[in-house]
Amino acid sequence: MGRFPAGPQPPGAPWGAPARGASAASHTRPSLCPDELRWAPVQGESAGPPAPAALGSLPIALAFPSVLGSFNGALSTVPVHDLGSTVIREVLKRANVDPKEVSEVIFGHVLTAGCGQNPVRQASVGAGIPYSVPAWSCQMICGSGLKAVCLAAQAIGVGDSRIVVAGGMENMSKAPHLVHLRTGVRLGEATLTDSILCDGLTDAFHNYHMGITAENVAKKWQVSREDQDRLAALSQDRTEKAQKAGHFDKEIVPVFVSSRKGVTEVKTDEFPRPGSTLEAMSKLKPYFLTDGTGTVTPANASGINDGAAAVVLMKKSEAENRGLTPLAHIVSWSQAGVEPSIMGTGPIPAIKQAVAKAGWSLEDVDIFEINEAFAAVSVAIVKELGLNPEKVNTEGGAIALGHPLGASGCRILVTLLHTMERKGCQRGVAALCIGGGMGIAMCVQRG
Repeated sequence: MGRFPAGPQPPGAPWGAPARGASAASHTRPSLCPDELRWAPVQGESAGPPAPAALGSLPIALAFPSVLGSFNGALSTVPVHDLGSTVIREVLKRANVDPKEVSEVIFGHVLTAGCGQNPVRQASVGAGIPYSVPAWSCQMICGSGLKAVCLAAQAIGVGDSRIVVAGGMENMSKAPHLVHLRTGVRLGEATLTDSILCDGLTDAFHNYHMGITAENVAKKWQVSREDQDRLAALSQDRTEKAQKAGHFDKEIVPVFVSSRKGVTEVKTDEFPRPGSTLEAMSKLKPYFLTDGTGTVTPANASGINDGAAAVVLMKKSEAENRGLTPLAHIVSWSQAGVEPSIMGTGPIPAIKQAVAKAGWSLEDVDIFEINEAFAAVSVAIVKELGLNPEKVNTEGGAIALGHPLGASGCRILVTLLHTMERKGCQRGVAALCIGGGMGIAMCVQRG
């Protein structure tokens, strides 16, 4: 898989860019389960469990599928709650959990305009979970899907819930344009606002696009255009090799889409561009800064995507009683804030805090999944933390796979879990930058 083919042909707009026909991928991935957590937040720190010694038992990862699709592509007509229902239904099936046994459903979802009341509740009921089971969403922009998993672990840890389905969903293709007509238009034209840009991809503090924040990071951390293109090409190459090797097959949940031509099964990622080359990427013009100083292009930014991801969490004792073999334990998590103009660096403090809470060092981590919102951001994070690039996004990242806002946090966690299982890794970290100047990270461990 890849995202930008060889040759000078420009691809779609980068993540969050105004419409230029960007293609996109949709992701759906399920899996996880915890035991009682007993912890208290330390003053001045983000909520998240402390080192393992302070915990009675740990959350464990179980099952996880994933659906993929492109912006205005095969999944574009599928309501977001149907994408959510698809992965919820599948993750419960894989975990052998009866829908009646679920305590609650928590999903990340960012672009909710026009989706009807509580889309997560719609997804829950659509998956066959009874009306008696509550369902709700959390909104932390790109971190929403991973934050939902944190909230699920907390709910189980304090004894509020026994089994929780958590994850994220997004159909960016169906996000509407908005116009304020409540009091009418007295004179002149009415302007339409793209809800993708307004509610998802524009910094509320500086009133500019996320792409500008990536340019800010590139400048401050001295990340060159060549550095960015090299990472983007690597992401495409890794994803292409992973797909050919069948590494994503276990994650993918097919989606059946109805149209006038009948029912179509969507079971492969539409977004990656096989055969992408550094030479082709280098010919693309910067998208956000066009004054000669820009470095961020459609090739070295993630896409606009549709998809969903889910995990199921339960107490360790619950998993043992069911004969379920956990894939990993959730050891710790953390959130952190940074200046919004450099929001892409949010994972730096978040990863440091999460790793410290786990009682690890960065060198102890076998593999990292860090969301590739922009290549500039990814390069800066690896540079600042001193990470081994061979341990980061080994199957490619969002530049190749895509970035459905509300789903990405859970999607990268599911990819991390499958990669750890396949490679026999013991310790992993999933992390994302978050619009508005934040970061979120989670540490997981197998065995």
